[in-house]
Amino acid sequence: MTAPAAHQPGSSSLRQPDYWWYRARTELLEAVLEPYLGRPVRSLDVGSADGPSVGWMAHDGRRVTLDLFPEGQTPGEGVCGSATALPFRDGSFEVVAAFDVVEHCEDEGRAVAELVRVLAPGGRLLLSVPAYQWAWSDHDVRAGHFRRYTRRRLTAVVEGAGLEIERSTYAFSAVFPFFAAERIARRLRRRLGRPAPEGLTPVSPRMDRLLSGLSRAERRVLRRRDLPFGSSVLLAAVKPGS
Repeated sequence: MTAPAAHQPGSSSLRQPDYWWYRARTELLEAVLEPYLGRPVRSLDVGSADGPSVGWMAHDGRRVTLDLFPEGQTPGEGVCGSATALPFRDGSFEVVAAFDVVEHCEDEGRAVAELVRVLAPGGRLLLSVPAYQWAWSDHDVRAGHFRRYTRRRLTAVVEGAGLEIERSTYAFSAVFPFFAAERIARRLRRRLGRPAPEGLTPVSPRMDRLLSGLSRAERRVLRRRDLPFGSSVLLAAVKPGS
């Protein structure tokens, strides 16, 4: 796949932290992955400049944050670094999280291997990635993505790195018709030679309430069961050993 075009550094959440999708992702990540967080002595949050989605990871132990860009990091606390060359010793963390990070790494195998390397035996890896290569659009290019995933592909990558899957599911299922329609509209604009909108897709206050309400309903479902489709894939896995 062709390398992504130049894009604005840092997550869009730094510029629009109240956008409905970031608020919804916070709730969906927590519903699926918080049960696997436990009470780690040390945890690592890779890509943590995307702050609105990871507040639920706070715990009594030491939480280390890392991002490629300094924007969004707390001065004196965050570490600037790459997911493909983590500046930590082997087995340093009981929990390693990387939410919407791996798709930004050209070498996904190296990125996942690094996440696993710094994870202690018996520790858990928490991941999220965007779903479905058919949904690839100019948004992915501007965001710096290299690929999108299916649940099967993400599971295979993580299992190939030696981890055991504890849970994997799609998310953003309730709003999926809106997601699909938005991607179709982007393709039509491109075919007609019309410029794509910069940044996140604008939504009206009424649409914001609708999308947020649907996501809250989905959160209740995800606490009990996996979903068969959606625009994101969420996964929890454990590193064998103790």
